[in-house]
Amino acid sequence: MSEQANTPSNAGDLMRWATYASVSVASILIVGKFYAWMVSDSVSLLSTLVDSFLDAAASFVNLLAVRHALQPADREHRFGHGKAEALAGLLQSAFITGSAVFLFIESINRLVDPIVIIETKAGYIVMVFSIVLTLALMTFQRYVIKRSGSLAISADLLHYQTDVLINASVILSLYISSQMSIPLADPIFAIAIVAYIVRSAWQIGIGAFHVLMDHEISDADRERIQRIALAQPGVLGMHDLRTRSSGTQVFIQLHLELNGEMTLNETHKIADHVEREVGRAFPSAEVIVHEDPKGVDEVKVEFK
Repeated sequence: MSEQANTPSNAGDLMRWATYASVSVASILIVGKFYAWMVSDSVSLLSTLVDSFLDAAASFVNLLAVRHALQPADREHRFGHGKAEALAGLLQSAFITGSAVFLFIESINRLVDPIVIIETKAGYIVMVFSIVLTLALMTFQRYVIKRSGSLAISADLLHYQTDVLINASVILSLYISSQMSIPLADPIFAIAIVAYIVRSAWQIGIGAFHVLMDHEISDADRERIQRIALAQPGVLGMHDLRTRSSGTQVFIQLHLELNGEMTLNETHKIADHVEREVGRAFPSAEVIVHEDPKGVDEVKVEFK
């Protein structure tokens, strides 16, 4: 989790703008890549066109998911709607996998029946333009992720990181296929792009799965929470630290071990102080602290 997380309202505004920018960029690139593909008939250009269609669909899903995830908690959803981001991540993973299967089939067909690429000028221009526009979008997305920790925007950034490599490889593919008269270069590069796309789908899917399954936050952040709690006056120990994330919201629960001779009012003040200090380090977190007397075993209650 970023130490420089912004306030929830500002983070939410940045996330919305990031989704609008992503949809806009994907739409612009679709138009340019479609024209370049029609002119060149390159299967590697087709692969990046399909990837841009995927980006547009995934970015639109992100837009809807982020809007839903930023809705405040209500009577039916006491922990908020943050997991809508993780669901969007799973949908993106499915989109990516489906497009990879399509591109693989097209690439195999072109391996069997290779075509020499002749017209490449439009492809070069569109690919360079795509790289520049994508790099600008990625810069903004990284800023938003730093301020919000958004899973959906992180998944979108991964798409566009892939796009930069894909677009660069398409330029190389066009050059080898046309200037060096090696028609097999086009489908071979397309298959390599497919492999990279599948890897991206796996990363996005695993990240979304962890959030949906209430995976713990990073070990480094857990150790940081422990250091903060144990550094507070009156705290003799800490146990049963539990964490999970839901969109931009993080939930932290822990048990403090305190002097059993303290009054209820004294232990309450210490617990409040720990909650404030942990909350200051993790501004988007909801922190719940339970007080236990030092050396007294907890009574586990089983519900039947």
